[in-house]
Amino acid sequence: MTVNSDTAVTDGKETELRRVIGPKLLLFLIMGDIIGAGIFAITGKVAGQVGGAAWLPFLIAFTIATLTAFSYLELVTKYPHAAGAALYIHKAFGIHFVTFLVAFTVACSGITSAATSATLVGRNLLIGIGQFVEGVPNTPEAGMWAAIAIIVILAVINFRGVGESVKFNLVLTIVSLAIMAAIIGIGFAVIASGQGDISRLVVFETPTDRSVFAAVTMGTAIAFFAMVGFEDSVNLVEETKNPNKTFPKIML
Repeated sequence: MTVNSDTAVTDGKETELRRVIGPKLLLFLIMGDIIGAGIFAITGKVAGQVGGAAWLPFLIAFTIATLTAFSYLELVTKYPHAAGAALYIHKAFGIHFVTFLVAFTVACSGITSAATSATLVGRNLLIGIGQFVEGVPNTPEAGMWAAIAIIVILAVINFRGVGESVKFNLVLTIVSLAIMAAIIGIGFAVIASGQGDISRLVVFETPTDRSVFAAVTMGTAIAFFAMVGFEDSVNLVEETKNPNKTFPKIML
């Protein structure tokens, strides 16, 4: 089977991929990848590296991610195929081994990201259920099985079709945004009541064995984990309506 930007050729017959992703669904898809379980999982770890100035690694990571997103924005419109970084590297160098290394690395990144997010959600789901139901196990093993169950459910939805998966992602993204809005609202309410200490925003509390530079660098590397939604989104370019017009606007 050979693939071009709009059609797939199978047994001599051209068939188009089903383009079900419009601008709104694409926007929530990218936002859902960035503002997902990752942001909830890593904020505390970033703060553990730099203390109250946790905003600085996030700001640096955002800047780096923005530059990377601009690269993806340019390349996805030039090569609108569902292959992402591996395709771009192959177009640049044409070396199959290098292409394989990039594809393998991206696949490993996706697996570890999915495992981290599923484990976080699984463990917290058991903790939440345990608040209302007695006898719910809250062990690492139980969390692992909950994570596996979550991955299986999401796999079934993805196998059902791209349209169903992006719509389900829309629901989860709205939930994530609502949770973050509630957290931000609580923060502002605490500050307005005079109980918050704004001076903490410029306090660096690094581990004893690291300098400020090393701690910020480590925190930035962790924060960047939550800002790679553009990598997943470009793999859906062949299911997106009018991608050359939609992707630049929505990714920005």
